[in-house]
Amino acid sequence: MNAAIIPARGGSKRLPGKNIKDFAGKPIINYSIEAAIESDLFTRIIVSTDSEEIADIAIRAGAEVPFIRPEALSDDHTPTAPVLEHAINWLNGHGEKVNNCCCIYAAAPFVTSKSIEAGFSLLSQSEASSVFTVTTFESCIFRGLSVSDDGRLKMLWPENELKRTQDFAEVYHDAGQLYWLDSKKFLESKKLFSEYALPLILPRHLVQDIDTPEDWETAEFIFEACKRKGLL
Repeated sequence: MNAAIIPARGGSKRLPGKNIKDFAGKPIINYSIEAAIESDLFTRIIVSTDSEEIADIAIRAGAEVPFIRPEALSDDHTPTAPVLEHAINWLNGHGEKVNNCCCIYAAAPFVTSKSIEAGFSLLSQSEASSVFTVTTFESCIFRGLSVSDDGRLKMLWPENELKRTQDFAEVYHDAGQLYWLDSKKFLESKKLFSEYALPLILPRHLVQDIDTPEDWETAEFIFEACKRKGLL
């Protein structure tokens, strides 16, 4: 079976209540749950959380919360992979065989059922261990700058100073929306990004990392613009 797993810890420090904070009229986690439901790809849609409040909102949105995440997997430094491993093992241990797992982040209002479906198509038609959303950097990272201890600008790669940006290869970064995983391969490697991962490339206007109040305001502005243009 396919399982959607939505990690949603309750203890966000920079944005308290981030995973259930109102975003354009509803709790932000609802967007991830609704996209998973709309894709019609999942036998189980599970929210992994340590919070009873998040659990209640998730259940009302149509997800399941069959367990409360252990405290050991709920601190600020717990990465995503152990949370997914715990959820997959829980399902496997309760009579379910998880063939493929899709991790969908809770604070990802730009995620769509079409992206979920496209990612699954890539995974199922290949021998990939994972497929995840990426997008291009806005600027050429090879012409990046740093600020030295004395406050002066310094090129990270001085040899690129006179090169044209169009002469460099396109570079991508993780879009932080969803990760399709072959469950067997994932449990063996315990990595989201292993040696055979495939990209699901998104346009930049459908990607916004949300970690600060400014990020949140920017995301809502872009979200409303995309809705008006029929892009979401």
